[in-house]
Amino acid sequence: MVENRPWLNALTHLLLIFGIIVVIFPIYIALVTSTHEAEDILTTVQPWFGSEMLENYGTVLQKGKVNASGIPVGMMMWNSLIMALGIVVGKITISILSAFAIVYFRFPLRKLCFWTIFLTLMLPVEVRILPTYAVVANLGLLNSYAGLTLPLIASATATFLFRQFFMTVPEELAEAARVDGAGPMKFFFDILLPLSRTNLAALFVILFIYGWNQYLWPLIVTTEESMTTIVMGIQRMLYVADAIPEWNITMATAILAMLPPLLVVIVMQRQFVKGLVETEK
Repeated sequence: MVENRPWLNALTHLLLIFGIIVVIFPIYIALVTSTHEAEDILTTVQPWFGSEMLENYGTVLQKGKVNASGIPVGMMMWNSLIMALGIVVGKITISILSAFAIVYFRFPLRKLCFWTIFLTLMLPVEVRILPTYAVVANLGLLNSYAGLTLPLIASATATFLFRQFFMTVPEELAEAARVDGAGPMKFFFDILLPLSRTNLAALFVILFIYGWNQYLWPLIVTTEESMTTIVMGIQRMLYVADAIPEWNITMATAILAMLPPLLVVIVMQRQFVKGLVETEK
């Protein structure tokens, strides 16, 4: 029998509401700040919305910010979107094919290949950044979308997750596919991919946010203003030599930068949760 304790329910709801306020308050301040003129927020934080919302957001989307980065925020977001989607597609494609080969094909040193892939978790981009940059530069991929995405598409974590899931798929499915005359790739596309849709959704959300928030690698591999990503743009807006940051423009850019990851999470929320907690397919 479960005891009904109203005070405990009230305390739980109060803690939940407090947590929501803590998370939402900085976003609210950023949104309010983005609707005022620069002079209005130099001395104090404004508690309510201003009248310059359309002008500020129109400025960052169309005209850019001359004293920080000469390109519009819309172009920065486009660069980040291409980079994030390239990383997502590359990581998922390579990882799921690698896991498929490791689980369903019998070849020498199969386990050694898997653990070699898994050990690359010990070598993140920050550790191997100099040789990676040298390779990208020698291939002529600086200031290109290929240079932004290709060095980041390998993922030992995704390979491990797909391998663990494929190992839970009943062997009878593979045997039935062989009896019906299905080859390895038909089995992969017709059976394994549909079964993996929740895992794909969960990884899509995680990897998209990972790619969207990249800062160090784009900072190193790009020198042209036209290749600036949104995270780089926000950083440049915060540090302007011999000038005061235009906080209204910076906050408007930050709010816009939140929208694509937020939209991805909202659209794929149900599949994302299933991919994390579902144990039976």
